[in-house]
Amino acid sequence: MTKVSVLIAIYNARNTLYQCFDSLLMQTFDDWEAICVDDGSTDGSWRMVQEYVKGDSRFKGIRLMKNRGQAYARNQALNQAQGEYVAFLDSDDWLSSDALEKVVDCFDAHPLTDCVLFHLRYVSDKGGVRQEWDYPQKPLEVLSGKEAFRLSLDWRIHGVYVVRAAIQRLYPYDDSSRWFSDDNTTRLHYYASREVRECEGIYYYRQHPHSVSHVVDVHRFDYLSANANMRKTLLEMHSPKEVVDEYENCRWLNVIDMYMFYFKHRLELSEGDRQAGLEKIIRAWKSIDTSSLSWRNRLKPGYWPLRFSWKLFCMQEEIYFSLRKLAGRL
Repeated sequence: MTKVSVLIAIYNARNTLYQCFDSLLMQTFDDWEAICVDDGSTDGSWRMVQEYVKGDSRFKGIRLMKNRGQAYARNQALNQAQGEYVAFLDSDDWLSSDALEKVVDCFDAHPLTDCVLFHLRYVSDKGGVRQEWDYPQKPLEVLSGKEAFRLSLDWRIHGVYVVRAAIQRLYPYDDSSRWFSDDNTTRLHYYASREVRECEGIYYYRQHPHSVSHVVDVHRFDYLSANANMRKTLLEMHSPKEVVDEYENCRWLNVIDMYMFYFKHRLELSEGDRQAGLEKIIRAWKSIDTSSLSWRNRLKPGYWPLRFSWKLFCMQEEIYFSLRKLAGRL
């Protein structure tokens, strides 16, 4: 059995693929496979995949004729994976030469560990000047899966890791939404783990000013749909009430955050996108189990659910964010 399967979803990534693929070829640990899924690229990425497949048998290539999104593409790669452990590597990112060695060493040293986080380092080439900085996370030695799940709710720990294949297959990538649903997968992997640890191997994460999380786009509201699907999954897993309640509080804060996004950027959206965004906020607002909310999240001004009146809730949010804007806090 191969030790590590690396899943790589690719869409029009010709300019970064060489660095991504070469970082695998330079690994000090060589028992890996890379399953590369071209997700309907139109820029010649598939030819580059074929080049590496011909040059090294550890590279496998799958071509999708239609763009289906990252989660779907990763699941196609997962179907072919033979590894004991599974990692993902985005096509514009890369690994330090010892990254996989450090991961496997951690698994070998700690048999109860099911997830190993990379050391995550952001990279930006904004303005032609390269900058690097570490993800703002406190060092961790070991967490229970439940602790890691809770810390991931507000991303006090990041979501770039390697997981045992059995857990990855039990919870494949959530492709219910083209955007943000990979957050659900990360949290489920942590939740299902016995132990979660961190290693010193570095994952270099390229920052893009045009990614969906950095631009004004109607797809930002899809985060609420992904949240709803995560809650549904927790209920289907018969998770303890305190876990579901904790996630419901997280979901409520995301409703408020999405209204803030709408408040700040609605004039930059088309009329149709504004309406679509509001409909997703309304749907999420209606679905919140207000009895699960903490007193702080239920009674803090600006956070009152006001489930008896959508218009009154909107009025509250408009006043709340207008005051924050006047105070220079928005």
